[in-house]
Amino acid sequence: MAEQVNLQQEQEYDGTQIQVLEGLEAVRKRPGMYISTTGPKGLHHLVYEIVDNSIDEALAGHCDKITVEILPENIIRVSDNGRGIPVGIQPQTGLPAVTVVFTVLHAGGKFGGSGYKFSGGLHGVGASVVNALSEWLEVEVCNGEHRYFQRYERGDETGPLKEIGDTNETGTTVTFKADAEIFQETTTYDFDTLLHRMREQAFLNAGTLIILKDLRGVEPVVKELRYEGGICSFVEYIHQRKGLETLHDEVIYLSTQDGDSSAELALQYNDSYNELILSFVNNVHTTDGGTHEEGFKLGLTRVMNDYARKYNILKDSDKNLTGEDVREGLTVVLSVKLTDAQFESQTKVKLGNTSMRTLVSGMVYEKLMVYFEENPAVARAILDKSLNAARAREAARKAREVARRKSALESAQLPGKLADCSQKGAEGTEIYIVEGDSAGGSAKLGRDRKFQAILPLWGKMLNVEKARLDKVYGNEKLMPVVTALGTGLGEEFDLTKLRYGKIIIMADADVDGSHIRTLLLTFFFRFMRPLIEEGHVCIAQPPLFKISRGKQVRYAFSEPERDQYIRELCPDGNGKCEIQRYKGLGEMDPEQLWETTMNPANRTMLRVSMEDAVKADEIFTILMGDKVGPRREFIEQNAQYVQNLDI
Repeated sequence: MAEQVNLQQEQEYDGTQIQVLEGLEAVRKRPGMYISTTGPKGLHHLVYEIVDNSIDEALAGHCDKITVEILPENIIRVSDNGRGIPVGIQPQTGLPAVTVVFTVLHAGGKFGGSGYKFSGGLHGVGASVVNALSEWLEVEVCNGEHRYFQRYERGDETGPLKEIGDTNETGTTVTFKADAEIFQETTTYDFDTLLHRMREQAFLNAGTLIILKDLRGVEPVVKELRYEGGICSFVEYIHQRKGLETLHDEVIYLSTQDGDSSAELALQYNDSYNELILSFVNNVHTTDGGTHEEGFKLGLTRVMNDYARKYNILKDSDKNLTGEDVREGLTVVLSVKLTDAQFESQTKVKLGNTSMRTLVSGMVYEKLMVYFEENPAVARAILDKSLNAARAREAARKAREVARRKSALESAQLPGKLADCSQKGAEGTEIYIVEGDSAGGSAKLGRDRKFQAILPLWGKMLNVEKARLDKVYGNEKLMPVVTALGTGLGEEFDLTKLRYGKIIIMADADVDGSHIRTLLLTFFFRFMRPLIEEGHVCIAQPPLFKISRGKQVRYAFSEPERDQYIRELCPDGNGKCEIQRYKGLGEMDPEQLWETTMNPANRTMLRVSMEDAVKADEIFTILMGDKVGPRREFIEQNAQYVQNLDI
């Protein structure tokens, strides 16, 4: 009977329940559809969209200076010396064109008209989305005769477009404040994040001056970015920044054009074992690659094998070099431009135009073959490195087979030191990779054995930044980790075989513990990257201090927190607190370790994420590579952020 009453009370599902979101209301309702996230990444994306519109003016040959300013209160101002957004009446709407650009979705000069041949902005969506997600936005346009102004609040006009003066200048200035109602996590911009993006754009648009200013502090910070060498300068900058030795002095530059489509490529080999491919479409970074990257890889592998066989470097009985072989230690910047770019999502991370695969592949094969013919010493040095990579790959294959046979002969395939959990499957389970047998013993006694597994490690492990995959197999520190996780590694990695949902690195809060964490993270990043990309890797946060008075106990994770608890337990200095400084995990008894670090109800953990793989690659190379200079510079720049290290 109760069920019948509930059914009668339910509303009819009819036309009255279908909502139509007017204008920019849809953007405010579902911002993630347009900028992917309302976290810091989405916040900075607002700046990129406005800058991309200025870059489009540079691409069209009408702009050579762009200024980006972070004003007090985290207000952004972007100005350029382009033609200025048109202010004439747009026939379909009866509104000034600039008003349409900022208030109507899918409005702009990038839909096949004559406004732009190439464009990187959100094809007319960008400006209106930024407007919709801003507390307020102001636009000022100079068309060489007059200056025009209009203000919007949360996407809506506060008044009509006004002519506010005469001028002989041209250009557009957009000033906006991100809406805290949308960006609830933060509305504070990171200067280095914006600098990275602006530098990228300056490299991609040779000769264009991009000025980035941070005016929030007492002293303004100003960076002027202009690179006449374009993407060749980009490759040189990457190698200089990482402190890598190059295999050949000259950056190899290739370019081609077919109708309205063009491609340019800069590449150089270095002494590392890692490849880095940065690809762009109409100046937008395609983080997931696409057809242009596929074309590059196909063309490179083909030309290397054909050249090697033509000059008998590869014998008839030798196997062909693989793509991985020929890309070891390679840094590439690939930039393509086309009039009708097809992306797989609104935020443009993967190109889908099949024509670009053919264009780029043909360019690489034909022009790189000519370069090799004209520069045989460079070709030979590159091929020698690729042949060494092929030999290492074969050695890794043999080592992998030996490891498999060894596992098959052993009665238990899991590492002897692993204390496994009783629950099976990745769902709801976790493995703690613990520094040292002592801490491992405490963790084993303190854990919930139903869902928590413990794997102790001892001593320093292999620095994989300086080693190929063949050195990993058989390594007594790393192979237990690989075996316990069950996924395999390198090209055989299979995330579906992961045995635990969370992989938690638990090391001491000192310099040695920090080193072990970095070594493990380097290993995961280089050979098991999907673990990080899919959010499986975490870092435990054990406390540094135990503060007690009588039966009252507090655990502090930093010195300021310690001082706060001392004041709480001993107000006005009355009484005395006992303070214990934990030198390592092994000093905690199992109950304390469970209570502070392992109990899901109380613990704090850091999830390792990778929003920018390129930046992560650079940092790992700097920290774990051979060059001291870049590492010292990085440490000096970031020492201010280090806390809780017992140095």
